[in-house]
Amino acid sequence: MDEITEIYNKLGGIISEDDFRKKVEEKVEQMSGLCDVKTAAMLVAHDLGVTDTAKEVIKIKDINPEIGNVNFVAKVVSVFDVREFNRNDGTIGKVGNLMVADDTGSIRLTLWDERADLIKNGNIEVGDCMEISGYAKDGYSGTEVNIGRYGVINTTDQNIEVRLDSQKISEIRDGMGDINVSGKLLDISDVRTFQKKDGSQGRVGNILIGDETGKIRVTLWDEKVDSTKEMKLDDTIEIINGYARTNNFSQQVEIQIGNHGVLRKTDAEVEYRENFTPIADIIPGESYSIEGSVSGLGELREFDRDDGTTNMVSNIYVSDDTGRIRIALWGDHALLVDELDIDTPIQIIDAYSKAGFNDEIELSAGNRTRITIM
Repeated sequence: MDEITEIYNKLGGIISEDDFRKKVEEKVEQMSGLCDVKTAAMLVAHDLGVTDTAKEVIKIKDINPEIGNVNFVAKVVSVFDVREFNRNDGTIGKVGNLMVADDTGSIRLTLWDERADLIKNGNIEVGDCMEISGYAKDGYSGTEVNIGRYGVINTTDQNIEVRLDSQKISEIRDGMGDINVSGKLLDISDVRTFQKKDGSQGRVGNILIGDETGKIRVTLWDEKVDSTKEMKLDDTIEIINGYARTNNFSQQVEIQIGNHGVLRKTDAEVEYRENFTPIADIIPGESYSIEGSVSGLGELREFDRDDGTTNMVSNIYVSDDTGRIRIALWGDHALLVDELDIDTPIQIIDAYSKAGFNDEIELSAGNRTRITIM
């Protein structure tokens, strides 16, 4: 029995199977390839007013494509933008997505047309608890639930506990979405403003978080930068619905948090310990953290950039029990040369290594570097 016949058998013979199949073909064409045959058959059944679903309310962990129609309650944890598309019949279709969760896991919802308007009009927000009836199917990233014209998504007064699948920092790769991760707050950068293409002003900021597997930089856009106002270093924070991108400048993977992501403090316990590299093991072209003692001090020097602004640079040397290395301190870091003495214990965190004068390896401490005088 194929998927179309399986769904047709639930219609009770209100139309012939041939007519049903023709409507399914029309629906696939109408949706311009945005849904598969099984989803199209489900949507046709709904269009015919057939919503015969099992009334049993199940948990998210029990939802799979073989079930078909499902009823469950869940809390909204992420909201994605609605996008419009042109159907082959010339009409405009709409589709939007939510991530919802209960105490057994999370799942993506796909809302079509007027149901997608609930997202577009702001009627559904992160934190809402919902009663949901829809059709389970295989999606791009696992099982998802489709909600069309005759699907149900209503708010409920039920208090729903949530368990979200989360990642460790070392597991995050370029292109990943739906990232949920917790980490210890290691650094908060200044907020920068920029001009958007539409002429409006945008804001961007960065934080650095770490867990027992590593650390990663997080980029916050626009109003999300305000999330850090009540945060302080060593707080544990939680990110929900982030996405990963490679930074074109540093070539390192970062987490991005846009309009539909969440950044908040949490009481969860997260362990983080900085990984310091012996100076003798440093090679060019990588980011390193070292600890040692100041073994040389250079002069503070000002210079003009190509854009006419002025910058500062100074040099120090740091030694550990494996070797000695020169470190170029840029910008405000350069002023530290006047605060340091020989044998001052120091930590240089996230400095970039390169081949310097006479091909000797040196570290460059820029605005992404943290320096701690012990």
